[in-house]
Amino acid sequence: MSAKYDRAITVFSPDGHLFQVEYAMEAVKRGTTAVGIRGKDSVVVAVERKATAKLQDANTVRKLVQLDENTSLVFAGLLADARTLIDRARVEAQSYKLTMDEAPSVEHIARHIANIQQKYTQSGGVRPFGVSTFVLGFEGDNPRLFQTDPSGTFSEWKANAVGRNSKTIREYLEKNFEETEGRETQVLALKALTEMVEPSSKNIDVAVMRKGTQAVYLPSEEVDAILKELAEA
Repeated sequence: MSAKYDRAITVFSPDGHLFQVEYAMEAVKRGTTAVGIRGKDSVVVAVERKATAKLQDANTVRKLVQLDENTSLVFAGLLADARTLIDRARVEAQSYKLTMDEAPSVEHIARHIANIQQKYTQSGGVRPFGVSTFVLGFEGDNPRLFQTDPSGTFSEWKANAVGRNSKTIREYLEKNFEETEGRETQVLALKALTEMVEPSSKNIDVAVMRKGTQAVYLPSEEVDAILKELAEA
């Protein structure tokens, strides 16, 4: 059935599918795993570190990027597609601040990214972005965590996972999520990610965003210390 309808992005199949959008979501599912958790005082993301070539600088292949002083982004899926969305989101953040004389909200940036992704699901001569993103930041004292996907939808989450094995990790979070703060949020993120990823700082990056600061990666020593606690528990 799909063979007739998956060549043009603007054509629905008789049972209501847009196959190119579904294929883009499959590209996301093949990407490295990312877990995002919104705590009481921080937002934590734990990301599976992509395997790199022996001579490649691993620091140049990072899943967390800064959009402006208030907002960061983590993605799963195609790196080149993500780079395009990141550049456009940064331009929007700068344009908004220049016009409104204040930084855009986290929701505004998430909606802008989702709008771009949606436009690429109904235009001829283009294909959907093979990327799902977490947009994280603070609004006042409140941490925010939004997710966008290739269909152009966006929503706010307390905790979620994207990328490879995300369904299994999401089920774990649904059973084990509770409101956390401080280091407890980091522990929960690592517990969830290590359900499907080998527990080692060589395979995992953890970033924390707190009020008034940009998102920063935890040192490998701290990640290993938490993983050791989990192994001994």
